Amino acid sequence: MSRKYFGTDGIRGRVGEGVISADFVLRLGNAYGHALRAMVKGAGAGQWRRPVVIIGKDTRVSNYMFEAALEAGLVAAGVDVQLMGPMPTPAVAHLTRSLRADGGIVISASHNPHYDNGIKFFSAEGEKLDDATELAIEAALDNPFSTVPSEQLGKTTRTRDAVGRYVEACKNSVSRNFDLGGMRIVVDCGHGATYQIGPLVLRELGARVDAMGVDPNGLNINDGVGSMHPEGLAARVRETGAELGIAFDGDGDRVLFVDGDGVVRDGDDLLFLLASDWKASGRLHGPVVGTLMSNFGFERALGEAGIGFIRAKVGDRHVHQALLEHGSNLGGEASGHLLCLDRATTGDGIVSALQVLEVLHRRGISLQQGLRGMEKVPQKTVNVRYSNGARPAEAESVKTALAAAQASVAGRGRAFLRPSGTEPVVRVTVEADDAALVQSTLDTLAAAVRAAA
Repeated sequence: MSRKYFGTDGIRGRVGEGVISADFVLRLGNAYGHALRAMVKGAGAGQWRRPVVIIGKDTRVSNYMFEAALEAGLVAAGVDVQLMGPMPTPAVAHLTRSLRADGGIVISASHNPHYDNGIKFFSAEGEKLDDATELAIEAALDNPFSTVPSEQLGKTTRTRDAVGRYVEACKNSVSRNFDLGGMRIVVDCGHGATYQIGPLVLRELGARVDAMGVDPNGLNINDGVGSMHPEGLAARVRETGAELGIAFDGDGDRVLFVDGDGVVRDGDDLLFLLASDWKASGRLHGPVVGTLMSNFGFERALGEAGIGFIRAKVGDRHVHQALLEHGSNLGGEASGHLLCLDRATTGDGIVSALQVLEVLHRRGISLQQGLRGMEKVPQKTVNVRYSNGARPAEAESVKTALAAAQASVAGRGRAFLRPSGTEPVVRVTVEADDAALVQSTLDTLAAAVRAAA
């Protein structure tokens, strides 16, 4: 069955429009609450109990509105609610599991600007919802808003020391003797959900932290800062002589690094560092999982190191599924969404950053030294818009052009098309070890797509 509301990562849109409006979110909370009650009742043995849902949020101003709407809808459905306040997405996943709640909700649009927002759900195990549960929520949305009898209404509390609980969970993801020993680190929290916890964790582990992007005002989340705009962090690292920099996105599930020379290191770089070390130590299980957009140079470097690699569809949900299918524990995207499944159930920017720092500390090397042997190739993408009803990626002329493009970069890179799932756009991507070859191949392939659009 196709989904009406859920995308690849929950429900997302512009504030005040469509599904990201107070009235819809009120209904969504109510529908989720009734669906959850049915699941808890159906799964439980003995006396039935009232479900519990945890709600966390990032720092967008619209979250005051959406938190209240979700709370009202859930309480009306007979669900108890625990409010976490501003917390990273992975913190909500962790606390949902550790506090034995029945579900978790995060109000966030991740790396998007303040005028966007979204609703993400987690299961009792702290994982993204499966298809069946999302479809059950959508089916419940077709029913009228309903309120249980007064004696069955839920209650709302604020969880005590949610920050402290999560800080300890992050620190427990590394060995007890791990100490950063005064390492100078610049941390950019993007004025988002990590603004308290990110610097706090690193300081408690012994780092000298220079924090930026830690003054949220509801409107400045991801605004020229954080992992979407690491150039400011790179400049600060160069100016201060810090040993490295760390950038999180608005909801804290992505992380990028900046090395001591001020060079931005993305998710492919960090995965290579971790995979190489974990293979040597025996911690790595199964192949590393990347996506269609993972750089060819990354794949080639893993192959030269004798490390298996597979590609999943774009999106951490698909990476997670592939990891489980192949019994793997490491994967992610170039955007910095890394999954270390032996330490967290979902992408966790802080935990992933600590895994990288632990490797550097244990081996006594810099980030630059740890990435020797990793040479990414030039990669370029152009977006080609098409008219309604057109299917340019399926045209025979485009298939022929794609085959020719792939032949021209065979053994040196890749050429592929990726139709967008949200807008009438085909993303045309070419990568190879020669920049001129990339550009000429891209121009020819993109022209073929435009002619069919």
